[in-house]
Amino acid sequence: MPLDYPVHRRTLPNGLRVVVSPDHTVPNVTVNLWVGVGSRHEQAGRTGFAHLFEHLMFQGSRNVRSGEHFEALMAEGGRLNATTWFDRTNYFETVPKGALELALWLEADRHAHLLDALTQENLDNQRDVVKEEKRQRYDNQPYGTALIDVYATVFPEGHPYHHPTIGSMEDLDAAGLEDVHAFFRRYYAPDNTVVTLCGDVEPGEGFALVERYFGGIESRAEEPRPTLAQLEPLTAPVRVERREQVPNDRLHVAFRLPVDGTDELVAATVALDCLGGLSTSRLVRRLVRREQSAVGAHATAWGFVDGVSLGFVVIDAAPDADPADLEAALVEELERLAADGPTEAELEASIAQSERAWLSALASQEERADLLSRYALLHDDPELVNTHLDRVRAVTAERVVEVTRRWLRPESRAVVAYLDASGDADATEAVA
Repeated sequence: MPLDYPVHRRTLPNGLRVVVSPDHTVPNVTVNLWVGVGSRHEQAGRTGFAHLFEHLMFQGSRNVRSGEHFEALMAEGGRLNATTWFDRTNYFETVPKGALELALWLEADRHAHLLDALTQENLDNQRDVVKEEKRQRYDNQPYGTALIDVYATVFPEGHPYHHPTIGSMEDLDAAGLEDVHAFFRRYYAPDNTVVTLCGDVEPGEGFALVERYFGGIESRAEEPRPTLAQLEPLTAPVRVERREQVPNDRLHVAFRLPVDGTDELVAATVALDCLGGLSTSRLVRRLVRREQSAVGAHATAWGFVDGVSLGFVVIDAAPDADPADLEAALVEELERLAADGPTEAELEASIAQSERAWLSALASQEERADLLSRYALLHDDPELVNTHLDRVRAVTAERVVEVTRRWLRPESRAVVAYLDASGDADATEAVA
């Protein structure tokens, strides 16, 4: 049975895209904004700006003092937050229906007038907050910099996905007030933004309210740069090895994948599910249950829009297991999948898992709003929330073989190995 969530959309004269999805189950509304700026839009020497702005957007604007955005909405029973990723920054709040206009007014004020309150003091304060976040989440965590290594290994120097969203300490220190003002003026504009309302609101009412509060904001975003051409798979394995004090040896084996929004990425995701993305996947059955040479294995795919996506497998070695043997086993399973394809049970399990995860996400008003904004901003098609599962169900065993042979070849792997050096007082890192 096809999904049929109501999706109504309109583009305002200033270029703002608006999506309204009525849901009168409960008397609240989720306000979800996606801005077309993430770490892939940053320039060399100025990494971390998109994430820094996520923080600065809560430090006040023309008519709102620092911290008041949180205070005002939480006082009404709302919940809110924001996140930054490679392709976007999003802001979201779920509020009682009676607080919808307050939420829209607060969002419009900071999206139109943030620079009135963006002082050197606010910049210094939030720069320090972001630097401390980097220390806690990346620098001082076991395997904390593993994904940073993955990005740098899979994507070449200068590629939009080569660096992480957190940026570097050096670039954060170098950020000046005029730099961040220019960044805001370049990207924070209605013609680079989607506003989604999901919940107890009718389309006409929602469109009218968004136009009331956002319609007067002037368009100013620069023309988007052309999307990069498809980045082909690696032609030979590459690897980085780091010896650190970690709980156990861990392998990250990454691959370039087809761009987000394509049937080919959907099929590649199914292939990774069969390999390591399910509790019944091949690597779990072989390495964790049968051979007991690993204590965990999983695989995932992340869809990106600028010419390439990312897939990777993570294997945690059991004590005394040889990481080289685990990598060899992964290569064998990739070759088997490319030669024979998934079994009927594997394909059925992957599709069932995708259905469960997708329906669970859409059942949440907040997650549904986020998906609507995602597809509106990145693909200009919020209706994909209703059709995505059709694409998943259309994946065949033959299609899995095709994408495995194309994108998941052993010679196309990038390996980032974190090897336990707890007993080595002079632990060093080696890159090969």
